Amino acid sequence: MATESEIFNRAELLLGSDGMKRIASTKVLVMGVGGVGSWCAECLIRTGIRHLTIVDADVVQASNINRQLMALTNNIGQSKVEALKERLLLINPKATIDAIQKEYNEDTASEFDLDSYDYVVDAIDSLKDKALLILQTTASKAKLFSSMGAALKLDPTKIAVAEFWKVKGDPLAKALRNRFKKSGQFPTSKFKCVYSEERLPYKTEGKGSIAQVTAVFGFMLASLIIKELTNN
Repeated sequence: MATESEIFNRAELLLGSDGMKRIASTKVLVMGVGGVGSWCAECLIRTGIRHLTIVDADVVQASNINRQLMALTNNIGQSKVEALKERLLLINPKATIDAIQKEYNEDTASEFDLDSYDYVVDAIDSLKDKALLILQTTASKAKLFSSMGAALKLDPTKIAVAEFWKVKGDPLAKALRNRFKKSGQFPTSKFKCVYSEERLPYKTEGKGSIAQVTAVFGFMLASLIIKELTNN
């Protein structure tokens, strides 16, 4: 079996031994492991994160296979977080991965100790639950990175990063800002978002999405954490 030093040799050559130590000691919560969150989780584990919590209430469905990392034809019906945990432990068996099959919402939010994490990745689809997570995380000790809408996008080169209030051309960010203004409740600190301004010149049915876009969203979220840890 490969050792951790062998697994992360190339990462350490790039990020340095001190950077790898910071990465290994960092605790990350990924909320939502669909088309964005699943790829983010894998990137974090492959880069040396050893303490990871993944949260999602859903099970693998056939419609997930085109864009969600752990979704396969032979695990349809399995809990998404359990399927992903199995894969991540094959990458690094020494990682501590807590898989929580639960929806984050008003009823369950109190069950999550956000202060116990260094970083929280928001990859939630629900507008209401996403707004709640943003409010709760920005009021905690954890640092938040959030994914805006990855559906209805085709061009990964148009994906960018900006502070939440400076995100342009993203309907989800606009809806969140309107919700905060209407409720009078606002995030208590600034946070960065991954988003895309791309607007398709034609209408599609539903909210179609593809892996080459959702995966890049996830990788960019992971990179924000790794970059911050190694730049410090």
